[in-house]
Amino acid sequence: MQITVKTFAQTRELSKTPSLHLEIEEGETVANVTSRLKNMDSNWALALEGSVLTARNQQLCDSKTVLGANDELAYFPPVTGG
Repeated sequence: MQITVKTFAQTRELSKTPSLHLEIEEGETVANVTSRLKNMDSNWALALEGSVLTARNQQLCDSKTVLGANDELAYFPPVTGG
């Protein structure tokens, strides 16, 4: 099955990839996909290093979240304001 991966702000700049389609197996989690992306190349490894938030279908989620067909997985840095 296929998901769409999107990046925003610093994760986009570092990964040099605004979005991509990725084939995943049934039952894969956000952690599985994150690990796969980090292993793709050094840009992804740098982009997903440290504190990065994830959202599945525009809802914040954690690394244990199971992904399904046609899901959108987004990565973005934590936002602070003042």
